[in-house]
Amino acid sequence: MTAELVRGQNHPLDGTRVEIRIAADGPVLVGVALGDGQGRLAGTEAVVHPGAPRRPGVEVPSGAAAEQRIAVDLDALPAAVHRLSVLLALPGGPGAPHAFGAAAAPSLVVAQADGTPLAAYVVTGLGLESALVALELYRRRGAWRIRAVGQGYAGGLPELLRDQGMPRASELAAEIEAAAGPGRTPAAAPPDPVALHHPGRSTVGSSPEAPAAGPDTPPSGDRVDYRHPRRSTAPASAPAPGGVAASAPSASGPPAPSAGPGAPTAPVAGDANGWSMEERLYNQVRGMFEDLARSVAAYRSATGFAASRLERELDEALADPATRLGGAAETARSAARDRHTDLVDRARAVLDRDLAQLTAESEVVEPALPPALARWDNPVWQGYEVPQRHPMAVRLGDLHLPEAPGLRIPMLVRLPLERGLWIASGPGPYPRGGYDPEREFGRRELGGALTDAVPDEAALGRLALETAVAVAARLLAAHPPGAFAVQVIDPAGAAAPALAPLRESGLLPVSPATGAAGVAAVLEALTRRVDLLQMAVRHRATEALPPELDPAEQLLIVHDFPHGFDDRGLNQLRYLADEGPAVGVHLMMVADRDRAREYGPVLDPLWRALLRLTPVPDVHLADPWVGHAWTYAPSLAPRRSEVLRRALDRVAAARPAADPEPG
Repeated sequence: MTAELVRGQNHPLDGTRVEIRIAADGPVLVGVALGDGQGRLAGTEAVVHPGAPRRPGVEVPSGAAAEQRIAVDLDALPAAVHRLSVLLALPGGPGAPHAFGAAAAPSLVVAQADGTPLAAYVVTGLGLESALVALELYRRRGAWRIRAVGQGYAGGLPELLRDQGMPRASELAAEIEAAAGPGRTPAAAPPDPVALHHPGRSTVGSSPEAPAAGPDTPPSGDRVDYRHPRRSTAPASAPAPGGVAASAPSASGPPAPSAGPGAPTAPVAGDANGWSMEERLYNQVRGMFEDLARSVAAYRSATGFAASRLERELDEALADPATRLGGAAETARSAARDRHTDLVDRARAVLDRDLAQLTAESEVVEPALPPALARWDNPVWQGYEVPQRHPMAVRLGDLHLPEAPGLRIPMLVRLPLERGLWIASGPGPYPRGGYDPEREFGRRELGGALTDAVPDEAALGRLALETAVAVAARLLAAHPPGAFAVQVIDPAGAAAPALAPLRESGLLPVSPATGAAGVAAVLEALTRRVDLLQMAVRHRATEALPPELDPAEQLLIVHDFPHGFDDRGLNQLRYLADEGPAVGVHLMMVADRDRAREYGPVLDPLWRALLRLTPVPDVHLADPWVGHAWTYAPSLAPRRSEVLRRALDRVAAARPAADPEPG
């Protein structure tokens, strides 16, 4: 299972011959710095770069490209080398981005010699940096480990090399950039089944999926650009104080020239980088999310500037008592208000233009999404077939911002899940009258009657459990037959009606655990499973696992928490939330945090370890990119629709063919 790293996280490195794969939105230079135990570099020979691409144990490409590979043989390294730092830098040049923050985040995968991915890292949170230390391989107590670094440098390669302790850093940086100048693009390596898939996706039993060659396919060895040649999606920033709108590059593609009057700008589904249509659509949705975040941030910045300038000008007009009253003062105040209105109107016009482009893109992307990424009312579910390979991501709901209430961006979460889920079943800061259930996710029938009000506590609890079942059904439908299983803890036995789709399809073969004894038995079994899998992975002895151990990933749904849990059960639940995802044991809580207040801060780590979702739209998700507070709305099947049950029935029907024959 591939470990999805975040900045600062480390991971054991299995094997001594590894390959590091880099994927970026445009050409990058790659290098490796060979440091000693303190990270010091012995000299220029300690940097492997396009001008000197081979050193003992390390080989890097000899030019700039969007997809690169570094070969590492740890056994062949000099004994003094204890740390390998992977360096990325933008080559610059006309039309190329001058900062990593102006393009989609680069990603790296560390894979074994046989192509099996060990760890993946997407370097997020970059802004003006044009060079960075992406990750490190370092030796500790005789064993090698991987660390996600993500340290960027706005001063580029010279600043990075100086920070590494390199004398004459500027001269070496110039040598590296000259060696990888125009025309030095490295030849593309032949694709392999692992390289053609997203770093976080399992490729067991799957075959590479690449677009078929067509009349416009470039010659072999050139990088194929799957973006539409006529697309111009770069949203412009809001007007600067001088009234000039600055263009910002799109996260879903490189900057494109502005389309002239009458130029075709129709968006195209799958218009992003990626080897498969699923990956291209995923990256396109991610680009739409970042484009909307950027456009709204620019609009808010422009309106904030306009408001502050208006306040300053009004203060200046009132500062002089001699001119505070009279025609001149009123003229100054009126002119200040006119300038404020003009700036706000122009900022809104730029935002409306960007929203129109994103809305048009959403209208073509939404129908093209595969089942795992599509809404339940998408017609793609009518022709649903159980997949034969692991998915890249699943959809958990929709996101939107108040400046664009009609534009919904799918909330896609990468698989395997890095965090458990928490469906908040208690009253929250839901804006009464501030949302329309029919507009958000279809007119609901709560408590036997149609309502437009926020549900009461009992109805909210039922809706939370319904949301949990919809998420579980999507996970089951997105995985190959037999690759995902669900268990339920329901101490009071109150979840039976909502669990009917899972029970009736046979995908919940064991009745939900009830009572304190049932809760203890399930937690004990899953804790033992996590312990066994961790030991097997740590000692590379997966073949020694008990034959009765179900190989499927496990999802534990906990309802009515903390009823039925003792102190031991609470500790086991925290252990599963922390350690389970790494070995395929996932937790989904349906709980009201207020009901667990009696336990005090002991449960705070549990809540922080889970991704909080809500059964009704709520403003509670903040993106790490610009910090917007996004409104999340759950993805539920339309009322009285059989789409969810039909999908589960097909998953259940496909399971016997996937199960091994007895004996």
